[in-house]
Amino acid sequence: MTLSPLFANICGFIGMACIIVAYGYTTRENGNGRRPNPFVQHGTNLAGAALLTVSLMVNLNPASLVLEGFWSAIAIWGLAKALRERKRSPS
Repeated sequence: MTLSPLFANICGFIGMACIIVAYGYTTRENGNGRRPNPFVQHGTNLAGAALLTVSLMVNLNPASLVLEGFWSAIAIWGLAKALRERKRSPS
């Protein structure tokens, strides 16, 4: 299956927006003295990285593709850590 360049670009821009929103959310919450919700933070980053990866499958940039792989791995690690912490803390 071949993705159209238009679809790939739309995915890329939505992915970029996800990562920017997640960064802004983290900065805003930390600035208010609150801890950001790790599921929002890392979930949004993972979605952004996945969408940017779709874009990179059509508009290949090897360095950016490697960056999105690391970005995804960090987001997955953050989500796993948040899940472990949720299971440990009493509700």
